[in-house]
Amino acid sequence: MATNIGMMDSAYFVGRNEILTWINDRLHLNLSRVEEAASGAVQCQMLDMTFPGVVPMHKVNFDAKNEYDMIQNYKVLQDVFNKLKITKPLEINRLVKGRPLDNLEFLQWLKRFCDSINGGIMNENYNPVERRSRNGKERSVKGSNKIPKSLQTNNNHPPPNSSSVGLSKASGPKPAKAAEVQALSKELVDLKISTDLLEKERDFYFSKLRDVEILCQTPELDDLPIVVAVKKILYATDANESALEDAQEYLNQSLGVEDDEAEGNGEQLEEEKTQA
Repeated sequence: MATNIGMMDSAYFVGRNEILTWINDRLHLNLSRVEEAASGAVQCQMLDMTFPGVVPMHKVNFDAKNEYDMIQNYKVLQDVFNKLKITKPLEINRLVKGRPLDNLEFLQWLKRFCDSINGGIMNENYNPVERRSRNGKERSVKGSNKIPKSLQTNNNHPPPNSSSVGLSKASGPKPAKAAEVQALSKELVDLKISTDLLEKERDFYFSKLRDVEILCQTPELDDLPIVVAVKKILYATDANESALEDAQEYLNQSLGVEDDEAEGNGEQLEEEKTQA
């Protein structure tokens, strides 16, 4: 089982849209952002689908909105990890904050892990809506908005009747319109390819930033001026202003103090030599 996956593994190049599609298709949800899975309930049910009977779903709170309730879900998930001998650390304090990058990284790992077990094939005998129900009433998950029946039965839409088919054939697109549709379809495909490439590039650089962040969290390096300056950039919250100037100013001040001390020590040595 792929429990430990390196940051440069292809798993971490899977884009946000693909992750959301994977969750929504299998669990019949309607999530639009990865941070909507920060409560841990989605992760529990994904393992419930992959390992039927292992997850005590009655303990999973799909209505969790505060950190305390979310942490209870992650405790359930940790117990499942222990049962399955999964050694990946759960960074609960980071995940419950709902930060998109942290949750995306964990969901990327989870997808790779589940796919390594079931080959990426959906369990057709698994009813996700029924499994997250309590007393016959479906529990909500952030973003699900009372999941409609059309999401519960994906392939049961009735085929169009013969009259509608005949009408569509009789009133088919004119040649000029058909060419326009074909051109738009090609443009759509090109845009999707560009989007996928951009997402892979984004995730690649995100993995680099995560490596830098982990390095900066080393206790022995925590107080070094260069590390503090890098953290100022990593954890800047104002998206409209660059934190580079603030970091450079801090670094220059720190180095300036050190230079002044070195200059003072040098002058003291010169005086001692002169007196000698």
